Amino acid sequence: MTGVVEMVPPEAVAVPGPAVWPEAFAELFALVAGEFAQAPSRRRARGYLLGLLSHGERKNGWTIAEFAGDAGPEGMQRLLNFYAWDEDRVRDALRRYVVAAFGHPGGVLVADETGFLKKGQMSAGVQRQYSGTAGRVENCQLGVFLACAAPDGSRALIDRELYLPGSWTDDRDRCREAGIGDDVGFATKPELARKMLERAVAAGCHSPGSPPMRPTARTPACGTGWKSSGSPT
Repeated sequence: MTGVVEMVPPEAVAVPGPAVWPEAFAELFALVAGEFAQAPSRRRARGYLLGLLSHGERKNGWTIAEFAGDAGPEGMQRLLNFYAWDEDRVRDALRRYVVAAFGHPGGVLVADETGFLKKGQMSAGVQRQYSGTAGRVENCQLGVFLACAAPDGSRALIDRELYLPGSWTDDRDRCREAGIGDDVGFATKPELARKMLERAVAAGCHSPGSPPMRPTARTPACGTGWKSSGSPT
């Protein structure tokens, strides 16, 4: 799913009192609530996001379900696997919210990867591979993420791509079992970063009245077509 905003708008931070956070969350969720056509899916989506934003040490289907008051993870699993909603449209709504709240003429778009340690072999893209998060080769998934960062330290994730190793993209039956479409081919992590950067720039990722934020990356070079400053040629 799309990354979750890490900070509330500056005007909300300036107002004291515990009521500020629920109001800010309600404002954000209202932007995506319409993507969940049925009341059960909206309720699950709201509970899922609140679980992700909670202070729990571990975040998984069980802990998020417990935070939402469910007896088990089945409801959250239905949200992620079966309910009809467009994750890309939700991502686009999040990006608009982030840009409106944190957009700055000196802001940048930052691409980086992170790893998710796994014990089994069923999770999409999992294999033994180097994880910068762990600092060693582990059985893990790798994701590439795009963040919007402003000079005052405000930052939020606005996009994501799952890295699929060649061992996965060369095995279409395995991909289908994991819900990966036949149109999804192999792409390097820098290529995934570039894809997200181009998507954000094409969407006009900038604050009103300001120039687009400058792309940058902590991954290896994003390939030809980008100047050293990070601006597209």
